[in-house]
Amino acid sequence: MKSPAARLMVDLRYLRALSRRFRSTLLLAAVIFGAGPLLYHWRYVGPGGDRISYGEALHHVYFLLFGQPSLPYVSDWLVETLNILIPPVSIALVVDGVVRFAYLFFARHKNDKEWVSVVSETMKGHVVVCGAGRVGYRVVTQLREMGKDVVVVEKREDATFVSALRDENVPLLIDDTRSPLCLPRTHVKKASAIVCATDDDLANLNIALDARRLNPGIRVVIRLFDDDLGAKVRDTFKAEALSSSSLAAPAMALAALDPRLIHSFRIGKHLMVVSLFVVRDGLPGMNVSQVRDRFGGLALSLIRGETETLHPNGDVVLQAGDQVTIQASYPEYCILRTFTGEADAPAYADHDNFLMPGYRSTG
Repeated sequence: MKSPAARLMVDLRYLRALSRRFRSTLLLAAVIFGAGPLLYHWRYVGPGGDRISYGEALHHVYFLLFGQPSLPYVSDWLVETLNILIPPVSIALVVDGVVRFAYLFFARHKNDKEWVSVVSETMKGHVVVCGAGRVGYRVVTQLREMGKDVVVVEKREDATFVSALRDENVPLLIDDTRSPLCLPRTHVKKASAIVCATDDDLANLNIALDARRLNPGIRVVIRLFDDDLGAKVRDTFKAEALSSSSLAAPAMALAALDPRLIHSFRIGKHLMVVSLFVVRDGLPGMNVSQVRDRFGGLALSLIRGETETLHPNGDVVLQAGDQVTIQASYPEYCILRTFTGEADAPAYADHDNFLMPGYRSTG
């Protein structure tokens, strides 16, 4: 949740962006209600030869807005020209400008295209996420937890997480990404990155190309289902192309082999794993640095009693009953399990808690 001061700054940036968008309307309003009364005050002479004050002139201009002049007719070409021009111009000003300005400022929950466009103009260095499906929603959630501003683009109003994103006040543009005005509405030229997370490889590539055309320096992350296409995109397009199957395959395979693994990923050709170790045989008496130097295992966290320590110091000595989360390459992990006497041990009784997120044991 943002603090009141942070929300105030957001509202002020939004008002400034809205004012820039309606600068013509605001300028015209200033001319009509500022310069108009001055002209009447200067030129108008009543039937009895009396001049009017600025307040009376402003009163007359205001009622001209509704087609109800408050001053008697006089034979002056400038005054009559103003009497004829001000009513239609003022009506157009109110209908097209003031009403729309007030609507966009006070009805921001509507999330229509113009509102999203104005909100996006208040952002710089934000991330544009295309696709409000399961992957897109998780990406948005992670980015917002890290404090990044996000704008989401989704083609379908009935997409799975559209309602959830709106409930969380995330700017959400319902538009076809093939439209030439779609990405400009997200202020992509000032964005730091774009995540193409739709379920269509061709659409993701088109989005990435359009984003690079509008912002050559933008970082592009593309979700692709075709592994071969992903490799070509990485090599020729210089974008981060991620294949769902390549990401899921090692996780599913390792979860089938050892449910104690809670995460896995690749660094080049190396398969890295993260696992929770309950300190018992072998590890008690060793410090964190010795585990790293001997087995290549990096201690990510240490739970001792009710206290959890992230990135424990190297001189911390492990005690029986500690729970330590270790990251290592898969071969190093196997060696460490063998050292602790758990290589052939059965999985923990509550082994479902140690599976990769999204994968549950079925037997």
